[in-house]
Amino acid sequence: MGIAKKNQNIQDWITQQWVILFGEKIDNSKDKWLLGPFGGTNGIGEKFIKQLAKDEKLIIDQEGINKGLLDSIEDLDLSDHELNKLCPKVVDFYQNTANYNLLLKAKWNPIFMIFGIIVKKIFSNRIEQLNVPIHNLGDPSGLTNEIIKLRDSKTNEVKRTIWLRAFKSTGKVVYSGVYEPCNLPNGKTCIKAIFPLPNGNATVILIPRVGNNGELILDSSGKKIGDSGFYFLLKDSKSQLWTKFIKSFKDKLVVSNKNDNIIAIQTLTLWNLKVLKFEYEIIKTTHNSE
Repeated sequence: MGIAKKNQNIQDWITQQWVILFGEKIDNSKDKWLLGPFGGTNGIGEKFIKQLAKDEKLIIDQEGINKGLLDSIEDLDLSDHELNKLCPKVVDFYQNTANYNLLLKAKWNPIFMIFGIIVKKIFSNRIEQLNVPIHNLGDPSGLTNEIIKLRDSKTNEVKRTIWLRAFKSTGKVVYSGVYEPCNLPNGKTCIKAIFPLPNGNATVILIPRVGNNGELILDSSGKKIGDSGFYFLLKDSKSQLWTKFIKSFKDKLVVSNKNDNIIAIQTLTLWNLKVLKFEYEIIKTTHNSE
């Protein structure tokens, strides 16, 4: 049996050892579709971005506008029918994400709110990651919205795309994640969101489809390793990679156009019970170039 790395916070060690006990080994060469950057033990946030650029010998591009989560919506490998049906404003958001302001509302299922409080107290504040609200946000709260590209210094090719979001009021990081298309073992193209954690990461893989009204639907409803879904990954004390697929946890995001603004509804469920709903109002800024 593997042993989690020593010389780290006890909460992180226990979590990682749980992944090893109940998870599966993965192969660095065979399971590349699942792999992504891991975080360090001294906090995530913006520290992770600088460390990742250093480790992978990349240049940080923080130019403020005209940068998206996707270089092209065609990276999702949607059918021609779906592309024609997809709302152009949703396409623009994914291709020019940095040109938008974000407002967030949150609504918890009271049954699960205590888990949010525990995660925030034990992990989020310390590691500067996943600082989700621990109470309902009925009034919209402003988020920073920064797309950071890590580029090859010689070719200028984008190697990593990072989406950094923090509360404007406190500066606390809600999400610092690496976003990229990936192909599942069955060949299906998905969006992969990688949230670095100490000596590992939490990875959400979402299958894209287009709804009847032109909305983009991203869904992590897989049933086993190799499907879309939520994964913990880590490296143990002997550099063996492990993953734990959380079948009971689902993430669904619906991005649509409403009154000329983009609305994104993200619903997190556990054991088919709604845990938390985020509603993002996404408003295009007026100072960017078209």
